[in-house]
Amino acid sequence: MGAHRKGAVRAGRAGRPEPAAPGAPASPAGRDGYFDLLRAVALVRVVAYHTFGWAWAGMVFPSMGVMFGLAGTLMARSLRRPALAVIRGRVRRLLPPFWFWGLFVVTAMLVHGWTPGWQIVYWIVPLGDPPGSAWAEQAWEIVWYLRTYLWFVLLSPLLLRVFRRSPVVVLALSLVPVVLLTYVWRPPEGRLGSALTDLATFLFCWLLGFAHHEGVLARLRPLAVAVASLAALAYGGWYALAHRAAYGGTYDLDDNPLAQAFWSAGFVTLLMYAKEYAGLVGPSRSRLVAVFNARAVTIYLWHELALVLAVPLIDRFWEVPAFEAHLPLGSQWFLFGVGWVLIGGFVLACGWVEDVAARRKPTLLLGGRAARMGA
Repeated sequence: MGAHRKGAVRAGRAGRPEPAAPGAPASPAGRDGYFDLLRAVALVRVVAYHTFGWAWAGMVFPSMGVMFGLAGTLMARSLRRPALAVIRGRVRRLLPPFWFWGLFVVTAMLVHGWTPGWQIVYWIVPLGDPPGSAWAEQAWEIVWYLRTYLWFVLLSPLLLRVFRRSPVVVLALSLVPVVLLTYVWRPPEGRLGSALTDLATFLFCWLLGFAHHEGVLARLRPLAVAVASLAALAYGGWYALAHRAAYGGTYDLDDNPLAQAFWSAGFVTLLMYAKEYAGLVGPSRSRLVAVFNARAVTIYLWHELALVLAVPLIDRFWEVPAFEAHLPLGSQWFLFGVGWVLIGGFVLACGWVEDVAARRKPTLLLGGRAARMGA
C-alpha cells in the first residue's frame, strides 16, 4: 500500500523512533453507540500498532477497514441531501484540521533542511500523498488514509448510483479491482499507484457501509453472510501467511493489499451484520467514547507526533533516580501510556479546530454535538 508502511516506536535510555522500512452526556440524537464504540476501538488499535508494531494487530481488529466501512455508512446517509453540498461539507470538515496539523509538520521539515517541489500542493488538498522528508516520515506517512477517504468522498455519488442498480452484485465485484492489481496489472510506483491500490483495497468496506445504510445487509440470510465472510477471512489469512516472502517476510496486513482487502471484507461484514442480526448496541452514555468520536481526526493526525515526542520525554525520565528506580521506562507499555497522555494534550490544544471546521462553537473536548471521523 505504497509509502504508508508503519513501524513500532522504540523506547529506551537512548531510544529514538524508528520510521517504517482519528457526569457523561447522553448520546446526541441519531448517533449509533455501536458504531461509535467500533470507531473508538479502531483508533486505540491504530495507536497500539504504531507503538508496538504487532504484525497480528490487523487480524485481531482491521482498524482501517472498520473506519472505511463506518465512513461509507455515514456518507450514504448524507447523500440524501444534494451531492455537491455533502461533498463540500465533508471537505470542509477534513481540511482545516489537516492544514493546522500540516503547518507544524511542514514547518519542522523546512527548519530541518527539507526543500519541497511543486508537489507541496498536496499539503493543501491531499488528493495525492504529500511530499515530505525522511526525517519526519513517521509523522506524515499516515496521510494516506485522508487521501483515500477524500477520494471515496468525491466518488461516492457515482458509487452509490452504481451500487443501487444491483447492490449484492456490485458489492461482490468490488473485490475484483484488488485481485486484478495483484495478479494481472501491477500499478505504477508513486502517488498514482498508491492511490489506486488503497482505493481498491478498501472499496468493499466503503460499499459495505452503503449496504448497511440501504438495508441490503439486513436482508441477507445469516448463513449466506457467515459463509461468505468466513471464506473471505480464510482467503485473506491464507494469502497473508502463504506470501510472507513476497512482503518482506511478514504477514502484516498493512503490507499486503490483497490479504488486507479480503480479511477486512470478512471481518467488517461480520461486525456490521451482527448489529443488524443481533441488535447490538454500544455504550450510549460513555463520555470517553464520545470524546474519541468528537476528536477522531485530531487523534488520528496527532498520535504519531505524540509517540515521537514521548521517546525524548522518557529519555529525560532516566535522569531522575526515583523514576529510573520505580518506573518501567524501557517498556513499550510505558511508551504507550505516555503517548496517550500526550495525545490527550493534543486533543485539548488542537481539537477545537474540528469544531471550527464543523461550524460549531469551539470547546476543549466536545462541541454542541459530537463529530465523527468522516461525519
